[in-house]
Amino acid sequence: MSDELLNIRDLNVHFPVNRGLFKKSDDYVKAVNGVSLSVNKGETIGIVGESGCGKSTLARTIVGLEKPTSGDILFEGESITSYNAKQMHQLRRDIQMVFQDPFTSLNPRMKVGDIIAAPLRAYNKTNHLERRVKELMELVGLNPDDHYNRLPHEFSGGQRQRIGIARAIALEPKLIICDEPVSALDVSVQAQVINLLEDLQKELNITYVFIAHDLSLIKHIADKVGVMYLGEMMEMSDSDSFYRNARHPYTNALLSAIPLPDPDREKNREQIVLNGELPSPANPPSGCVFHTRCPLARDYCKENTPLMETKGSNDHYVSCFFPIESDTLDEFGKSVGKQPD
Repeated sequence: MSDELLNIRDLNVHFPVNRGLFKKSDDYVKAVNGVSLSVNKGETIGIVGESGCGKSTLARTIVGLEKPTSGDILFEGESITSYNAKQMHQLRRDIQMVFQDPFTSLNPRMKVGDIIAAPLRAYNKTNHLERRVKELMELVGLNPDDHYNRLPHEFSGGQRQRIGIARAIALEPKLIICDEPVSALDVSVQAQVINLLEDLQKELNITYVFIAHDLSLIKHIADKVGVMYLGEMMEMSDSDSFYRNARHPYTNALLSAIPLPDPDREKNREQIVLNGELPSPANPPSGCVFHTRCPLARDYCKENTPLMETKGSNDHYVSCFFPIESDTLDEFGKSVGKQPD
């Protein structure tokens, strides 16, 4: 029996560009463009990239909030891309989501106990409802006696996100999509929420797709890491190989921005600064979408589109014609490496 829980195959999510009233357009924003990935049961895959790279659209498509233009999403070996509303309702018992903003993702007029109970009521799991809700509150570090009848505005950001996590795990899902769940929180609180998610994963055998823009944060929770740029996947591998031997120039630019704990090493390190602005996803560059900002780009990159191929190990995939030589790298990608002949 396969351990694979989620398999995304050549997924495309394209949105038509609105040219005005009654005007049709052949232009599309390629929010997700040819993305493939797989996640095994109990794993965490981290998806990283700049704002606008398509990672949140990918998350929303997995849970059925966006419709794919083409490609396929398999959950436990079964395609879910053509599910109707009734089928998606049943599927959401197994796939839940933790949202980015804990301040707007909770109904301000509902008490905490009712917020957490909402998914249980939606699926008629109301036996011993109050007891179950209090168990969930204890599981995420909330005080049932003190917090059950309070409103969301009475809580801090970290506490609100714990409420959102309790709601997400209420139905004992197999997969949780975490869409930048700690980006709105203070750094000290971020660590607490990450530790909570890790503890819940071990206890409940949950699988995570964890969306973030911070590679240093992803390092502490992800088993696999994928980097997106303009809707496309640039690099993907297991976490250990990713942080030791990142091969894509874009990945190394992101890694070079991570502060080092050693002040002497940090002082002597040169950060890789990408030239130019992030292109519009409505008008992406030809060839390799990264070539306009890539320090290693050649004329060949402007005309041709690289494929995701294995580099180094069988599980390390890179979409680059001229990946950085692994023997030129240090722990956080201190240099852009050497171009191959």
